[in-house]
Amino acid sequence: MKNKVNTEVTIAGVTLKNPVMTASGTFGSGMEYGEFVDLNRLGAVVTKGVASVPWQGNPTPRVAEVYGGMLNAIGLQNPGISVFMERDLPFLAQYDTKVIVNVCGKTIEDYLEVVEKLGDTGADLLEINVSCPNVKEGAIAFGQNADCLYDITSQIKKKAKQPIIMKLSPNVTDITEMARAAEAAGSDAISLINTITGMKIDIHRRAFALANKTGGMSGPAIKPIAVRMVYQCANAVNIPIIGMGGIATGEDAVEFLMAGATAVSVGAMNFVNPYATQEVIDGIEAYMQRYGIKDIHEIIGCVK
Repeated sequence: MKNKVNTEVTIAGVTLKNPVMTASGTFGSGMEYGEFVDLNRLGAVVTKGVASVPWQGNPTPRVAEVYGGMLNAIGLQNPGISVFMERDLPFLAQYDTKVIVNVCGKTIEDYLEVVEKLGDTGADLLEINVSCPNVKEGAIAFGQNADCLYDITSQIKKKAKQPIIMKLSPNVTDITEMARAAEAAGSDAISLINTITGMKIDIHRRAFALANKTGGMSGPAIKPIAVRMVYQCANAVNIPIIGMGGIATGEDAVEFLMAGATAVSVGAMNFVNPYATQEVIDGIEAYMQRYGIKDIHEIIGCVK
């Protein structure tokens, strides 16, 4: 019989049975994946972004395959907080897994409305998507300006009943500046990286592959960039980090943990392989057994 390994991690006082969760927007709220993945095995389910009112999202086509990954310009289509609270949260409550709700908005008031409505629900943590365009600041993303990020983080922190995770955009000059701003404003954790802005042109149609022209790049090709940014942030702040970007295997996840992430999210690979999250959990455990690691904290941040 294999030796049991301890994969428990704690983020802002919330203990996860293992460090593996889903990346927002790639797993819905788990309903579509229930027949493939035992949600009870996941450390947490991170929901698709939820706004104060339903969002239609961008026109189609809004997904394109590229070398080493995919581009998406879904535009955070979602049914709004009322439907989410009526349908998705009760579904997730059936499972023995932590629930992290991803929150999006176009103004700070939008975010605050959703955060307040989630206050007395079963959500364990809130992940705040600051890659949304801030309509009051000329559509620059909340997470692309350190002062703007500090402002939204501090306002959300005052209203939120759950701990908050600020999800950082990689589309900045210095990711550590953003991480420090989130920490200084009271964020309980950070998650990174969100998608990298990319473009694909269909040379046969002489047209953009996405109706939106640009989209968010995700998948294995962005992993080295994500690992580098997680490492930089782990050495810049003292709050927990959830690492993501191109994770396909347990070995990929271990790389993020060694760089300093306390937990990891699996995103684009859910579209390629619906069993990906479960296989990553198995892979981490197999790695730990292979090297005689009894506790996952032995490898978190071990590379300096």
